[in-house]
Amino acid sequence: MLVDAISLAVFRSLFESIAEEMGVTLQRAAFSPNIRERLDFSCAVFDAQARMVAQAAHIPVHLGSMPASVEYALREFDQLVPGDVIVLNDPYRGGTHLPDITMVSPVFIEGEPRFFVASRAHHADVGGMSPGSLPLSSELHQEGLIIPPVKLMVSGWVNEGVLALIAANSRTPDERLGDIEAQLAAQRVGEYRILSLVVEHGPQRVQQHAAALIDYSRRLTQAAIGSIPRGTYSFEDALEGDGQQNKHIPIHVKITVADDALEVDFSGSAAQVAGNVNAVTAIVRSATYYCVRLLMSDDVPMNHGCFEPVHVLTPPHSVLNPDYPAAVAVGNTETGQRIVDAVLGALAVALPDKIPAASQGTMNNVTIGGIYEGRPFVYYETIAGGHGAGPRAPGLSARHSHMTNTRNTPVEALEAALPLRVLEYRIREGSGGAGKQRGGDGIRRVYEFLAGATVTVNSERRVYAPYSLKGGQAGKVGVNRVIRKAAPRPRFPTKRQKPPEPDEGMMGGKFTTQMEAGDVLVIETPGGGGWGKEERS
Repeated sequence: MLVDAISLAVFRSLFESIAEEMGVTLQRAAFSPNIRERLDFSCAVFDAQARMVAQAAHIPVHLGSMPASVEYALREFDQLVPGDVIVLNDPYRGGTHLPDITMVSPVFIEGEPRFFVASRAHHADVGGMSPGSLPLSSELHQEGLIIPPVKLMVSGWVNEGVLALIAANSRTPDERLGDIEAQLAAQRVGEYRILSLVVEHGPQRVQQHAAALIDYSRRLTQAAIGSIPRGTYSFEDALEGDGQQNKHIPIHVKITVADDALEVDFSGSAAQVAGNVNAVTAIVRSATYYCVRLLMSDDVPMNHGCFEPVHVLTPPHSVLNPDYPAAVAVGNTETGQRIVDAVLGALAVALPDKIPAASQGTMNNVTIGGIYEGRPFVYYETIAGGHGAGPRAPGLSARHSHMTNTRNTPVEALEAALPLRVLEYRIREGSGGAGKQRGGDGIRRVYEFLAGATVTVNSERRVYAPYSLKGGQAGKVGVNRVIRKAAPRPRFPTKRQKPPEPDEGMMGGKFTTQMEAGDVLVIETPGGGGWGKEERS
């Protein structure tokens, strides 16, 4: 059967549209602002060998690691029937961190599972030692409910026990149930659309084009690698702490470029740490694949073929390949960003006129939870910052970068859903690094609490600034502050009763604190690094 350029382009669009429609369904049906407003979810289509065929333009860290979830799901259940849906979140069995819940559904064609559809959504709370399930943990069990691969639906019937177990372990069970139902709706849409595609074009033609797309992407990836000068390139960056103590945690990478393949070796990186920045290997691979994908044009379909020529090595017992049950809550969000910085830093040695300076290098994770008017609430968001400048353009300001592709939560949506008031939300002018091309500026976001709440912030680049390239200046580091509400002013103060002043407290990159009504949280995110020496007139 002939696969020509036109039919390949048509089927690429067909497969990608399935993943996109799944995402639209999930967004519109979701309950939580994190999924509905920030779009913290991803959807993809896989073939019978668990190879990704197509993805929607969603979260890079999800999509590069989701194949591991599909592989573990199929390893656990080699006998599936129509109507089955497998759910999991275990980072050591295909997940990333516990709030990311993945669903995998087989699509049966002629009695066999010939395709799979999968979705991953970040649920605002799955239990654990602090609201939002991104605590300053020292082991996985402190981070929330661990879901191994298990059937959430069996032959089209909901496994009510599993559903009840997930809801019972969340501080906001109604919201969890609503978001899970939204994910299930997305799964049904994906299955239906693939079946419709098969009815219209026939199973053999659909499968053949899926395989051809993977082969096409592999060849384009090999060609992109072939444009890199042969050699070995190294770079080292570092994390600033693990939530247990402030410490230097190096991330070292050595990239060896062969004719049509890359070996990316992270030997020399830090040993496994006690805190929550350990990253499972699926995240390391995902961040590395993303960097390679940046070298290619937008016309390259993102699928399994993009991964095949890239070989990632992670040393065992390290921060990039930890032993169960090491804490991993923000290995996904923070360590994933630093892996990107390290890999791009190495590639900048090989391609000095193509690679930009470092972007903000953190997701600035903010989780908030408490009880207001008798009802529990939990909120999670990441906050944008500055992009690194490149050889031909300045960095973008106030944008999410690299391993996150979410939106910021609109002020109106946040204030409507939570007992919070946003006092400031603006660009942090001057935070981008100077240079021939200036780095993008970060964001200043200031929250006033209208009720008591527990706040946990997991952030980086509060000590080590985003690096510059070619003689530019580094971006400014981020800042976290907590301003406590002043005690009531005495009605008739005396000389001995000096009115108390507000207490403005600088916080570290990772902290948990109790906020009271009237307290203020200030988050200033890092700017991107500058590129090239600044030209002065």
